[in-house]
This record gives sequence, structure tokens and C-alpha cells, in this order.
Amino acid sequence: MTAAASLPGPRPSLVGSWVLAARPKTLSAASVPVLVGSACAFASGGFRLGPALAALVGALLLQIGANFANDVYDYEKGADTAERLGPTRAVQAGLISPGAMKRGMYVVFAVSLLIGAYLTAVAGPIILAIGLVSIASAIAYTGGPYPLGYNGLGDVFVFVFFGLVAVCGTVLVQVGTVPPLALWCSLPVGALATAILVVNNLRDAEQDAKVGKRTLAVRFGTRAVIYEYGLLLAIAYAVPLFLATSSARGRFVLLPLLTLPLARRLMRAVATERGRDLNARLAGTAKLLLLFGLTFALGIVLDQLGLFPAGPVS
Repeated sequence: MTAAASLPGPRPSLVGSWVLAARPKTLSAASVPVLVGSACAFASGGFRLGPALAALVGALLLQIGANFANDVYDYEKGADTAERLGPTRAVQAGLISPGAMKRGMYVVFAVSLLIGAYLTAVAGPIILAIGLVSIASAIAYTGGPYPLGYNGLGDVFVFVFFGLVAVCGTVLVQVGTVPPLALWCSLPVGALATAILVVNNLRDAEQDAKVGKRTLAVRFGTRAVIYEYGLLLAIAYAVPLFLATSSARGRFVLLPLLTLPLARRLMRAVATERGRDLNARLAGTAKLLLLFGLTFALGIVLDQLGLFPAGPVS
């Protein structure tokens, strides 16, 4: 256990403490995959508002539940100390007790299962299986006997669940199948979501090493994860270029290239800054994911509307 951290400002209310624990600034990682997946469903001629909204609510609940789990399990493992460089954690700061945080986590995951029950009725038992695996993985990220985030598997977890699973699952509940377009579109979403984690781990590398949290930044050093960050950005921007030049889409799918200046600034900053300065780059990468996702989804929809004729959808 670790001592409660001092707060940078006035103590928030009970509701404010729970909002803090939910980490609203991270929720773009849950909403963008649903947005892009819904655009893919529209391009496949199968967009359905009800399942799309349910997928969005379910994704947000899973993200919030995972944030609650990280808050309490990092505290119990001693990873959150007075030396923490990131935003305030509710349990560590003494705002919410560990027991209450766990109960809140269970409630959020239970509600997400109710959403999953509706989506299962729409798309079949595969959705229930995906939901259960997602919840188990969210808890296992920092909890359990082999926490993924403590053993260098966090990057894989984020790429798979916030990219492949979230985008393709959103399409599946609307269309009933996963077209090739959805698989391609899941790659940049997963890459940029993982890039957020890379900045987080780069910022915390020194402290993580002290508490035995073996992220990739700890295992391979800062230079390696800076290269990883650059590779993830490259993957994200390569996909729209591929789709636009392979006769799979029109030209509006290139709209995410408008965010390249932000990506370049972030790449330079991540390569040179360390410690608390990376908090701004963490927020910037989350902003990049949101802007990229919005322009990507918009481009997919505009291409499907035929405003700029091109080859058939893959």
C-alpha cells in the first residue's frame, strides 16, 4: 500500500471524484473505434442507429470500468506513489476507498453486460463472448496474478481491443459480418490508441522500473518506444493512403492527412521531452486520435455517398 497523495487543488466532491476516476480525457479511445466502425457499416450498406448507439455506450462503459480497475489495482500494487507524474488517481489521493472503487468497477461492468445482452440478441452469442473477454482483459490489465500492463503486454492489449475488436465488433453488430474495409480501418485506430499508451509509459518509465512494472519502455528503453511511437503514427497514416490508391475507396478517405501537422509536432516533442512535460503530449495524442477518427469516418461516409467517384468498396 502507498500513502495518499496530496491534491493539486481543492478536494473534489464525491461525484467529482468519480468523474476524475473515470478519466474523461481517455474516452476518445473508446468512442473513436465505434465512430469509425459505424462509418464502415454505412459504407457496407448496413448502418443501424440502435446497435451503433448501444456499441458506443458499451465501449464507454468498458473504458470507464478499465479505468476504475487501473486506479485501484495500481494502488494496491504500489505503482501509484507520491512521485507519480500523471494526473491524480482517486484511490491514491484518498478520494475513493479501494473497496468502493472495486464496487464501482463491478457495477459499471455489470451495466455493460446489459448492453451486451441487447447486442447479443441483435448479432448473436459471439458478441457476449467478446464482451466477457473484454471485461476479463480490462481487469487483467493491472489486476490478477499476471497483469498485462506489468509484463510488457499492454501495447498488444490496446491495439487488439481498441482497434481490431472495437472497430470490427461495431461493424458486426450492424452488418452481421466483418468486411475487409473494417479490418483495414481498425489498424490506424488501434495504432493511435496504442500511441497514447506509449506516451504514458515513456513518461512513467523511471517510476515504473522502481515498482517492477515492466512496460516496453522499461524493458527496452526510451529510444525503442520513441521508435515504436513513430511506427504507430506511420501505420495510421499509411492506411488511408493505401485505401485511396488501391481502388478500394474514393479520395475523401485521405481527410485524416489534415492531422499530419499535429502528428509531426507530437513526434518531435515525444522524441525530446521527458517526465511531466509528456502529460501535454499524452493529451495531444488523445486529441490526434479523436481528430483522425472524425476525419477518417467522415471521409469513409463521403466516399460512400459518391461525392468523389472512385472504384468499388472492398
